[in-house]
Amino acid sequence: FLPLPAKAVSAQKAILLDANTGRVLYEKDPDSRSPIASTTKIMTLLLGLESGIGLEDEVTIPAEAGDVPEGSSVVPVKPGDVMSFADLLYGFMLSSGNDGANAVAVLVDGGIDAFVDHMNRRAGQIGCTGTHYVNAHGYHNAEHYTNAQDLALISLEAMKNPDFRRIVAAPKWTMT
Repeated sequence: FLPLPAKAVSAQKAILLDANTGRVLYEKDPDSRSPIASTTKIMTLLLGLESGIGLEDEVTIPAEAGDVPEGSSVVPVKPGDVMSFADLLYGFMLSSGNDGANAVAVLVDGGIDAFVDHMNRRAGQIGCTGTHYVNAHGYHNAEHYTNAQDLALISLEAMKNPDFRRIVAAPKWTMT
């Protein structure tokens, strides 16, 4: 562990891992449950990229994209819109669009519930023991949570994907 004084990290919970080895370098309450919020979209993007849908493939935005809580952030995408999968992925990540996350869920697994099951299975495969998803976007729900340890594991797994790294590093994206 890094010899940091307790006040050096103001967050209530934190973890720092070596990206190459996964070795814990610093931790502060890494296992306690927290709301996951829009960091949910890390898993949504990862599953989108692992789905086999090509970035250049044209997709049609499903009706479920519009089924987001009032006040949600949006890409915006509308049911029936046709765009490349890349446009959808960049759009929902750059704007934290809950509508886009729902669209990814339906395009990847045929429905939001099936996608949420997929998210929970994939989290288990990564080694997460304190994460439970109930939606693809992260809008608050008491049963939608993670911890610092699991979020670090999910992030390490996602960063192995070069398309993931490109998308999350993009400062902007022009939809075609």
